Amino acid sequence: MDGYDFRQLCGRFATGIAVVTARDAEGRPAGMTVNSFTSVSLEPPLVLLAIDRAASMHEVLLGATHYTINILEAHQESLSRRFASGNPDRFEGIGFTPDALGRILLDGALAHICCERVNTVEAGDHTLIIGQVVGGASAEHGRPLLYYRGGYTEPDTL
Repeated sequence: MDGYDFRQLCGRFATGIAVVTARDAEGRPAGMTVNSFTSVSLEPPLVLLAIDRAASMHEVLLGATHYTINILEAHQESLSRRFASGNPDRFEGIGFTPDALGRILLDGALAHICCERVNTVEAGDHTLIIGQVVGGASAEHGRPLLYYRGGYTEPDTL
């Protein structure tokens, strides 16, 4: 199966949208939009990100011991698009709060999942980054931003 057909096939599965954030080697904030995120284990609590090795965040995440998965709220499509772009100034004008370890928590996110990288696995043209969840918080109310069939959407029934 070629890449186009595979992408079309996978596009039939709705996914949540998140922005993964970390600090680069110089301590500057870095981030990118992801939809290849899933939970792996409850005990210990583990999550997985699949990051394209050509992505600028690939090296950042391999060098960072801690990162945050910021699950986006339905109204944050523009934030998702910004962090999916090649814009080097993705954080300019973006509100965020650093936690005690310097992890970047984006303002207005539906949830923050704070992780410590525990393993990486090469898989095709991506690296699977496995993190242990060491903290997090979620909004009391809100609707997630979703991606389905090549476009943004939100759930109708929530």
